Amino acid sequence: MSIDFKGKVAIVTGAGGGLGRTHALELAKRGAKVVVNDLGGSVDGLGGSSEAANKVVAEIKAAGGEAISNGSSVTDETAVANLVKQTMEAFGRIDILVNNAGILRDKSFKKMEVADAKIVLDVHLMGSFICTKAVWPIMSEQNYGRIVMTTSPSGLFGNFGQANYGAAKLGLVGFMNTLVIEGKKNDIRINAISPVAATRMTENLMPKEMLDKLGPELVTAGVVFLCSTDAPNGSILQAMGGQFHVAAVMENEMVNLGEKATADDVAANWAKISDLSKARVRPK
Repeated sequence: MSIDFKGKVAIVTGAGGGLGRTHALELAKRGAKVVVNDLGGSVDGLGGSSEAANKVVAEIKAAGGEAISNGSSVTDETAVANLVKQTMEAFGRIDILVNNAGILRDKSFKKMEVADAKIVLDVHLMGSFICTKAVWPIMSEQNYGRIVMTTSPSGLFGNFGQANYGAAKLGLVGFMNTLVIEGKKNDIRINAISPVAATRMTENLMPKEMLDKLGPELVTAGVVFLCSTDAPNGSILQAMGGQFHVAAVMENEMVNLGEKATADDVAANWAKISDLSKARVRPK
């Protein structure tokens, strides 16, 4: 059966371009009323303009959908509270939150300033925290909610020059894992998308021939599924160029070295301790 969102309301952050734009357009195409949030800043988080968000709203309306724009920074608690207030006044409920807003400050760790880490962590991790915190009471009262975090292969596996970005992105997985437990009783399901796509954030990181095969709309199919009524809970969905696979945190069987175990005992048994042949995902 086709996934549709008639009667549902979605907030998509960072939706003025790239992945956020395609997420917003597809959700609206499938019947959702969409709040297009975008600060309109540069890739490194500077400046701001409502033009990008307004253009996406115009696209949605031209296609027969319903949408409003919002220019709040996800790092500003007061502004996010106003975003939620605006959404409730316009549409009366909030069913879906896609935490997509993000910036880059890429540098090798040796050259990276603490300020470069703080702002990236603030936008990706704290921005998602603030937005999720703001919609959580509404979703709890409704006994329904679907939240998507945007993680990254850089967080899951590492990437040169992205210590700040990787830390923020893996932090979102930890955030998700706890919310899965706390939201279950109110049917609030939280998942993460780990995308690789051609956007302004990646246009200087990959060759053009690769970017041409990585349209953001090829990731959006996975995000839309994670927003649906039948979404899983606590999954990390990797998506790239129409290819999808799941990543997971796993653990192996314990090796009991006893209460008097020493560092030498750990060293002597390291082959057994690090054997992942029978690793499993811990049930949530």
